[in-house]
Amino acid sequence: MKDGIHPNYREVVFVDQSNGFQFITRSTVQTKESIKLDDGRELPLMKLETTSESHPFYTGTQKSIDNLGGRVEKFRNKFARIGIKK
Repeated sequence: MKDGIHPNYREVVFVDQSNGFQFITRSTVQTKESIKLDDGRELPLMKLETTSESHPFYTGTQKSIDNLGGRVEKFRNKFARIGIKK
């Protein structure tokens, strides 16, 4: 492989801004900040808005639109009497 054409693949710390959850993985993302870990290593830092620790889909706090009384409920109420007869 040619030298100097591949991005720098290294360990990076990703931090969830909403709850402070952090994890280390390897990435080529370009960062301007770094963080010093408890074990003395200094790694690049990437701040994220949401991760699997805070996203409603992964945490189980996702709301179903059927229960919110919105458009689906209005549709069901409007056409409830025009059901399929068996």
